[in-house]
Amino acid sequence: MFPTRNPSARAAAHRAMAKAALFSDSSAAVRLKRYNHHMQKARRLEARISEQVGAA
Repeated sequence: MFPTRNPSARAAAHRAMAKAALFSDSSAAVRLKRYNHHMQKARRLEARISEQVGAA
């Protein structure tokens, strides 16, 4: 199995992947789809982080 990563580090990684998706050598539709996918994951992780901080 893979080691568990820090959720904020994962969110940052997904933001970086989203940015990279915009400059990939693919069609505009594919680039936008990948960007939206990674940004959605980053937002979900950040929301989970803020919930954990609020519950603590």
